[in-house]
Amino acid sequence: MEEVSTDAAPPSIGPFSQAILDGDRIYVSGQGPVDPETGDIVGETIGEQTARTLENIDAVLAAAGRSLDDVVKATVFVQDMADYDEINDVYAEYVSSPYPARSAVEVADLPIDIGVEIEVVASTRAEE
Repeated sequence: MEEVSTDAAPPSIGPFSQAILDGDRIYVSGQGPVDPETGDIVGETIGEQTARTLENIDAVLAAAGRSLDDVVKATVFVQDMADYDEINDVYAEYVSSPYPARSAVEVADLPIDIGVEIEVVASTRAEE
């Protein structure tokens, strides 16, 4: 097991790593729409928040030599399921076919005042 860390994504806000590399998988902890340089929440709309969240995930994956194209599973935590369609629209701009498996769960609250948090599992295996 190996920690993956980068200053290009927000630091963890608790006793957990930004990501863990284990075997042929990278487990990226939940990321939100936070600017890694300022610590400020980014985005007035859920679409803007989703975009920043995915950019933070991509930065963590880049630190492990991978990208969003390597994601095999994503979990989306959203405070309001009414935002689901807008999240999907932005999400579709960042992932490519074949799309990762995914779950979306409405939650009552998140650790900071954001509308979306996403965690992913990515593969380290090269495509054959």
